[in-house]
Amino acid sequence: MDDNAVRKTSAAVDAMSISWPTVEALQGGTAAMRSANKKFLPQFPGETDDAYKARLNTATLFPAFSRTVEVLSAKPFSRQITLDEEVNEQLHEWCEDVDMQGQNLHNFIAGIATLALSHGIAGVLVDYPKALGVSTKAEEKAKGLRPYMVAIHPSSVLGWRSKTEGGETYLTQLRLLETVVEEDGDFGEKAIEQVRVLLLGSYQVWRKNDKEKWVLYEEGPTSFSRIPYVPFYARRLGFMVGASPLAELAYLNVKHWQSQSDQDNILHVARVPILFGKMLGNDAIKIGGSQATLSDHKDADLRFVEHTGAAIESGRNSLLDLEDQMRQIGAELLVIKPGNTSKSQTLADDQAGMCTLQRYVEGWENSVDEVLDLMCEVAKIDAEGGHVNIYKDFGVTNLTEASLQLLREMNVDGTLSDETLFREGQRRGIIHPDTNWTEESERIKANRPKPGTVQVSD
Repeated sequence: MDDNAVRKTSAAVDAMSISWPTVEALQGGTAAMRSANKKFLPQFPGETDDAYKARLNTATLFPAFSRTVEVLSAKPFSRQITLDEEVNEQLHEWCEDVDMQGQNLHNFIAGIATLALSHGIAGVLVDYPKALGVSTKAEEKAKGLRPYMVAIHPSSVLGWRSKTEGGETYLTQLRLLETVVEEDGDFGEKAIEQVRVLLLGSYQVWRKNDKEKWVLYEEGPTSFSRIPYVPFYARRLGFMVGASPLAELAYLNVKHWQSQSDQDNILHVARVPILFGKMLGNDAIKIGGSQATLSDHKDADLRFVEHTGAAIESGRNSLLDLEDQMRQIGAELLVIKPGNTSKSQTLADDQAGMCTLQRYVEGWENSVDEVLDLMCEVAKIDAEGGHVNIYKDFGVTNLTEASLQLLREMNVDGTLSDETLFREGQRRGIIHPDTNWTEESERIKANRPKPGTVQVSD
């Protein structure tokens, strides 16, 4: 028997997680990309270690992936999640603090949706505090014991087993990687890695022993008739398997990171002209406003050699093309399938024609419903969890509208300048090509505030 098998990831997890290191580095921003070193920014053949280090430490990330994930995942949560009337009153109360850490249902599920979009899948585990010495509902309530939600990062899932009966597929085993922090002496603490194995009606906790072998540390029964874990998918590939619809955007963003470094490097070289001298003899050359360099050789020459700039312009255009491709990938998730004349018609008459993000949101609604059902089950509430509604009326009719919408939201949150937004509007034919930004910006400053948009304080 393999003592370490409990800690190993399954083949399905290995296949699904190929893009996750790239995704997580991009979400960590410039600092994380620099820390990744040569993984995302290769060293040139012949480039010295010092030159590479200098290039790495001046590289900056264009945050296309992280901003697109933020903007897209925020759309369904630009309005509050609503609970239908049949949702139990007790659940209404718990939804104000679903994780027992102060997060309400809206904010908690918004975070899960962000994970699902970036990684392709995320999950929610319904847990319950250990009720030692508690035997009645009144005692449970007095001690604040009740079910709560735990966000499960996709990288915490090591593997699972499932079974299909009566057309329904359900988990029979789920392995989760956890890190617990325990006290160490009077003031210190230590992080301990463990694997929690959830089974039908029971659980196990495995930890390493002194010989670095994984052994059973704790086990016990649970009050659940099923494993209380619910997956939230973006692009669903199968049971417990998902893929990020933005994975290609992540790879393009890495390409932009590398290309931007090349561009910065060539700009650095181009800005420093090289002094070239020919047939000047062997005497030291003096450079300065009050100095002269003389030679009696007929072919003598002394001049500064500068870059023509052609490669710089080519590199700049390549970066702009990459940025356009990245925006399009994100914008495509918002475009309604052709054939629907309006967003309301899409929602009411032709759900199959929703934009991709709207379909993801429908799946998230179903997952939240399932989580609420599990909370009722563990709390022995004789009712179903009911239904939640997440905002979905945000589809657009074409890529131009979708990409400009993304740009506008980046401008509002301060990650895109007014001038760049103006230029992008011109490129899309929304702003007349002859409009001058400098003149337009002065006209904007001269605008009077629209009635009702300015609040006057007392």
